[in-house]
Amino acid sequence: MFYSIDLYSFKLWPIDRMTENQTKSIKNQLHLAFRYNLICTFAYIYYIGISVTLMEGKTELILIRISGVDRPGLTASISEILSKYDVDIMDIGQADIHSTLSLGILFKCCDRDSGNIMKDLLFKASELGINIRFYPITAQEYEDWVNMQGKNRYILTLLGRKLTAAQIAGATKILADQQLNIDGIRRLTGRIPLNEKKASVRACIEFSVRGTPKNKEELQKQLMKLSGALSMDFSFQQDNMYRRMRRLICFDMDSTLIETEVIDELAMRAGVGDQVKAITERAMRGEIDFKESFKERVALLKGLDESVMKDIAENLPITEGVERLMYVLKRYGYKIAILSGGFTYFGNYLKEKFGIDYVYANQLEIVDGKLTGKYLGDIVDGKRKAELLQLIAQVEKVDIAQTIAVGDGANDLPMLSVAGLGIAFHAKPKVVANARQSINTIGLDGVLYFLGFKDSYLEERGKL
Repeated sequence: MFYSIDLYSFKLWPIDRMTENQTKSIKNQLHLAFRYNLICTFAYIYYIGISVTLMEGKTELILIRISGVDRPGLTASISEILSKYDVDIMDIGQADIHSTLSLGILFKCCDRDSGNIMKDLLFKASELGINIRFYPITAQEYEDWVNMQGKNRYILTLLGRKLTAAQIAGATKILADQQLNIDGIRRLTGRIPLNEKKASVRACIEFSVRGTPKNKEELQKQLMKLSGALSMDFSFQQDNMYRRMRRLICFDMDSTLIETEVIDELAMRAGVGDQVKAITERAMRGEIDFKESFKERVALLKGLDESVMKDIAENLPITEGVERLMYVLKRYGYKIAILSGGFTYFGNYLKEKFGIDYVYANQLEIVDGKLTGKYLGDIVDGKRKAELLQLIAQVEKVDIAQTIAVGDGANDLPMLSVAGLGIAFHAKPKVVANARQSINTIGLDGVLYFLGFKDSYLEERGKL
């Protein structure tokens, strides 16, 4: 039922039962409202039942929504009025988008005060040049809203060099088809410069989503298809305490932390580059067993001088975003590990360079300054990587749900699967198809956005 509100007495009148004189009075008041820059829509409230009966008397639940140009002191002015009537704040939320304020306050007050509260707020809104609307809330509506807090919550992160309307439209349609509701959207990256050709440009937004997907596997599949078609990356994670408290991150080394496969570099120096590269590519695609391919490739390096390793290490091409990523992770207390099917010599070089905590890789046998074509100890393959991730988590007393794994090859899939958050980075098609998150459009520091870091919260060195 629609009710009209008397601007003088602030009494509610049923519109369908108003007398001619009452109707005329309301019209006159609306003209007055315009005269004093009050928005006429303020004068109408959709009445859905506002009384909540408590032991000590009647109270009302009222939701106010305020919008307009933001300025310092605006929220203080509104809350000061509410404080005069000793109201209880049941919920409050505020957002500012390009200096435009959106403020919502749900409060409980005595029914005898509600009219005066609305009157004071209306005139304050006119004074401040903002819009304000009132929505009575029933006890049942409030209880339903409280009960919805128990619903599953997820975070969908979209990431790329830039974000387009087509990308957002596609992602939000997928969410809608899965009957998921978007509670909030926030930008994690800084504002995008007009010069989009700058190397460091990237855009990331995060959707806070509530509900239970109809088919989570299908949702994942559709997001993966969309990301490939529209050149963006995504992450869909459950929003829980583990997501907010990741503590251990494990990286593959070759083609992840560095933009090369070290064994290929060694092979080129040994004159067997084409042979080794062909074996490496087949292994990374998962076409042949990693251990067997590893033995074949190492054997071809026999006779290579040890000094070559130092020269390669000092000239390793570091992946875009690694330095920023490592600084932020160390600054905020993450433990970092390299779990690599490559070689310890190069892993230890990166350990010293970036302050990495653990390195597990394969050790080449060297005799009289020459590689023998053999290796020492067990081969670190995909299965071993997953075992090492779990072992380090136990040593650090970190729940497996608080771990992250990042890699590009088929031998990284086991650790990507066991980690709380597995991210395929510029990965082979088989890996992307089996990973739940992937980064293909920007550098390795894109991982920070999947962890919820916001550019504006980082210290100067951690910013772009």
